[in-house]
Amino acid sequence: MSQSNTRVGDFRVLAGESLVGKEGRLVKMAHDTGVPEVLLPTAVTDYAIYAVLEGAADAALVSVRPIEVGRTVRVTLKGTCNPGDVMILADPATAADKGMVRVLPATPGTYRGLGIAEDLGVDGQLALVRPALIGNITVSA
Repeated sequence: MSQSNTRVGDFRVLAGESLVGKEGRLVKMAHDTGVPEVLLPTAVTDYAIYAVLEGAADAALVSVRPIEVGRTVRVTLKGTCNPGDVMILADPATAADKGMVRVLPATPGTYRGLGIAEDLGVDGQLALVRPALIGNITVSA
């Protein structure tokens, strides 16, 4: 069978950094000498398409869920949102915001659209988001 060793749904993978208390954050797939691991995003354009379900220490196993269009996901919100807002990664330059999502800003730049808010959200809440994997969005002045 050509589709053996594939997976669907939640899975366990090594943490490439401490993800203790990072449940609800988005992480990206990476590797350490070929061994899969997940990391918090370092850029607003990262492919952070896995939600942390159960965090753990660096080099320990964490549980993650791939975000997919057919299933809403709850992710930690930076700021506020309204239903219909395009959601992107929060600025990872602020360590406390790594892996959070926020509304697409009016500030010029290139961002990766990850989904659409489906509920009203407030700062720090696990906001309900419909993954859309919109791709890069360029906001011009």
